[in-house]
Amino acid sequence: MTAPRIPFATQRDVVRQFTPNWFAVTMGTGVLALALAQTPLRTLGQILWLVNIALFCLFSGLYAARWTLFPHEARKIFEHPVMSMFFGCAPMGLATIVNGFLTFGPELIGPSAIAIAETLWRIDVLLAIACGLAVPLMMFTRQEHGIERMTAVWLLPIVPAEVAAASGGLLIPHLADPTARLDVLVTSYVLWALSVPLALSILTVLVLRMALHKLPEAGMAATSWLALGPIGTGALALLLLGDAAPNVLGQADLTALAGVFRGTSLLGGLLLWGYGLWWLMMAALITMRQLRIGLPFNLGWWGYTFPLGVFTLATLKLARLLPIPALGALGQSLIAVLAAVWVIVAVRTVRGAWSGVLFHAPCLVAEQAPVPARA
Repeated sequence: MTAPRIPFATQRDVVRQFTPNWFAVTMGTGVLALALAQTPLRTLGQILWLVNIALFCLFSGLYAARWTLFPHEARKIFEHPVMSMFFGCAPMGLATIVNGFLTFGPELIGPSAIAIAETLWRIDVLLAIACGLAVPLMMFTRQEHGIERMTAVWLLPIVPAEVAAASGGLLIPHLADPTARLDVLVTSYVLWALSVPLALSILTVLVLRMALHKLPEAGMAATSWLALGPIGTGALALLLLGDAAPNVLGQADLTALAGVFRGTSLLGGLLLWGYGLWWLMMAALITMRQLRIGLPFNLGWWGYTFPLGVFTLATLKLARLLPIPALGALGQSLIAVLAAVWVIVAVRTVRGAWSGVLFHAPCLVAEQAPVPARA
């Protein structure tokens, strides 16, 4: 039997128009799987994680095929001031798979899951650092930007480093070698520092931009949630690393520093979480306003899922560290909201992919100046 054809787009069109923003699907799906792992629906989370691996492999193959078959057109992404930001989605999507190997892998494939996770984590670290350096350099040298056109997508190439830091915090307790544990701990704190301070500075400029030039256009409406991403991930990374640090430092004869690392990380994570509450409520208010005006669907809607997901995971981690029942209740409520949003976005994505309308590469659209009318 032959594979069914996409009715309104040929396979060649799909490859030619495939862009890295599709990896946002793996980010949202992966973070929901990790959140469900902390509920009675753990089995459903495991299934979603397996689906996410398949999606990541599919998207990687399609994007590799684009560079193989259409290299000239693929290179145009480097000049595009928006689409190039989505390179950061690939390492963040990979990080959810790494975390899944640590969360679901041991019960499925045994101890080898940890070795796979460690290898993938090191690859993810390299990809995250590459995105955090290469994309901003392109912004500085090859692209045209303006404060009035700025959106929170500027955060996408910056955030992967702190996402990798959070994955490092989750990986540390599974490692047996004390040297490897210390290596991952220190590397993860450095990754956090490579991302969070810069992300917070971008958020400062973003607030100024919205005050001066108001909200972005309807097609970029979901970017209001992206601001929650680095805050939630930054908090989660600190909480995970601070929880793992005392044992690692004790094994390295650095016990005197254990309390400092743990206390500072908990305080920093709590402060970032509180800052995230403001962005969570602001993003919700902005979304309600934009829904009344009209909100066209596009792949950007996946921006509603991952930021909410990492803030949810940070809330659940904070609930385990602090004896405050309200935090646990809030975390469970956020999981329900995340699941509902994911279902809505996933269903519309499947429809859009089947019709072919979501396969569109803005970097291929020629920007031509209007021709003046003749007298």
